[in-house]
Amino acid sequence: MILYVNGDSHAAGADAVNPCGFAEDDGKYWGMGRRPHPDNLRASFGYELAKLLNTELVCDAQAGGSNSRIIRTTQDWIKQNPDKLSDTFMLIQWSTWEREEWFYQGNWWQVNASGRDMVPFELQEKYRQYIIDIDWPRYTKQAHLDIWQFHCYLDELKIPHVFFNGNSHFGGPCQENNLIVPIIKEQKNWGTRYIGPYDVAQTYNKVLISNGFKTAPPGNYHFRADAHCFWAKYLLQYINDNQLIKYKDEIHTNRYSKHVL
Repeated sequence: MILYVNGDSHAAGADAVNPCGFAEDDGKYWGMGRRPHPDNLRASFGYELAKLLNTELVCDAQAGGSNSRIIRTTQDWIKQNPDKLSDTFMLIQWSTWEREEWFYQGNWWQVNASGRDMVPFELQEKYRQYIIDIDWPRYTKQAHLDIWQFHCYLDELKIPHVFFNGNSHFGGPCQENNLIVPIIKEQKNWGTRYIGPYDVAQTYNKVLISNGFKTAPPGNYHFRADAHCFWAKYLLQYINDNQLIKYKDEIHTNRYSKHVL
């Protein structure tokens, strides 16, 4: 079986053991570009889960990546590997809703609301306007629709998968006609394919913090290797509890209690 993982810096294991955001930030791995630093990848929850499942890991995560990038690169992998789909399980960690990607001069540029992204001079005015115009409810609704359509796409292909949120969630409020109402008024039936899509307490960030893990460095959104190990076991328990993988043997069916985690 192949465990295919995609997401942003969380799935890339950023800061798990090495402060380099991308492989290219380390002179030894410059040729690897913006892939996860190998040290961090080997400490990531995807790597740990692959070990628990005794399976091959394919990780397309990129620090700073948008949900548009996650969907695009996952679809590219699917198209390039039709012979592997029947033996693939997909784990997708969703990024914050406002992130976008722009194609310019042969490259994809990932942007977010920080206001600190490096973009070519020709895109700087577009980036400034993007920051000014950010409408969180609109981005949330669009992300909800895009991810639902992607879920349906994977279901049609019969590719087993699990989604979870890194920091954002779909349960937030907004103001309409002087009333506070949910941004997402009609929740989708995701079955067991999405861990708490409308619940902030079930995001990756909140689960780890509620279990005593601290970000590294302080004030960041990233976690050390021990938190990644915990999350891998958390995911395995969720997968087993909901029978999302049909094992060929009984090796992996052991369930982890909260105390063990």
